[in-house]
Amino acid sequence: MIQQIKSLINNSDSIAVLTGAGVSTASGIPDFRSSEGLWTEDKSREELMSADYFYENPERFWQFYKSIFRLKLLQNYGPNQVHHYLKSLEEEGREVNIITQNVDGLHAEAGNENVTEYHGTLKTATCPDCHTTYSFEKVLAEDVPVCTCGTVLKPDVVLFGDMIHSHEKAETMVKQADMLLVLGTSLSVMPFNMLPLAATGPKVLINNHPTSMDYMFDYHIHDDLSRVIEQLKK
Repeated sequence: MIQQIKSLINNSDSIAVLTGAGVSTASGIPDFRSSEGLWTEDKSREELMSADYFYENPERFWQFYKSIFRLKLLQNYGPNQVHHYLKSLEEEGREVNIITQNVDGLHAEAGNENVTEYHGTLKTATCPDCHTTYSFEKVLAEDVPVCTCGTVLKPDVVLFGDMIHSHEKAETMVKQADMLLVLGTSLSVMPFNMLPLAATGPKVLINNHPTSMDYMFDYHIHDDLSRVIEQLKK
């Protein structure tokens, strides 16, 4: 099956790639939604990470936000071979459009050129009033990051209750690609898990566990993502 997938990739001029937590965990970043992830420690965290809670109590929100996402530790993580593999596909002349659920910014750090951060990013925060965007350094420097206009900043992660603004763009990229490559996601979160429905070419899923959407794919591999990528690189 590896050879068949390699052949598909080699014969594709454009590839749409959906990436999930499995790509980030290969860099050592915890999967907040998995059974071993931080979300399971306290079910109220989905409420705490909501837009409603931010607007009700922004100072308290930032305390939980920084704790849950361990923002200071984010500086210690870097791109792994999955990110670099996708970059190598670009360097070979392909159009590679990455649509990621991950909020760690590692695709951009690896030099991937066309990245849609479907659920936003941990790396910046924006003022809800004047819409000025601030860097990660500002977010880390202050317990409660505040704009120069005096308003508490809102992180640029899509919170529970926020709108997804990039779905139509992502759907178009999936539809127009020669093939779809899905890496390290269980496809359990809507509406992200609807994107494979838009694919018109072959679909490949690589995830460490089976998903409820395996039947939709022409090829699926249940194995460690880094191990499979290593085989694809040979």
